[in-house]
Amino acid sequence: MIQRSGQVVLWVLSNDEQAFIGPIIKSTIAKGTTVCTDKYDIYSHVKEWRYTHTTVNHGKKRHARDEDGDGFYEVHVNWMEGCWSLLRSWLRPHRGIYQE
Repeated sequence: MIQRSGQVVLWVLSNDEQAFIGPIIKSTIAKGTTVCTDKYDIYSHVKEWRYTHTTVNHGKKRHARDEDGDGFYEVHVNWMEGCWSLLRSWLRPHRGIYQE
């Protein structure tokens, strides 16, 4: 998770089910926050957890969306994608890290 112009929070999960991700989202993100994600099913309950949820559909090659037509793409996950890219580059020479 990353806050625009803010901090990054990374977790190593043993499972990618909603039972694991739900408590992490609820304890890390303030209620009422707009959460931007891709269309991965794990995020399907974000609205039920009292967040505004916007998505981009990477499966349809859509990586950003302009919601109000002003030319500024408000909905995207580019910052998080960039974070993962940098982290993978940094971890590659180390051959990963221990989950513990």
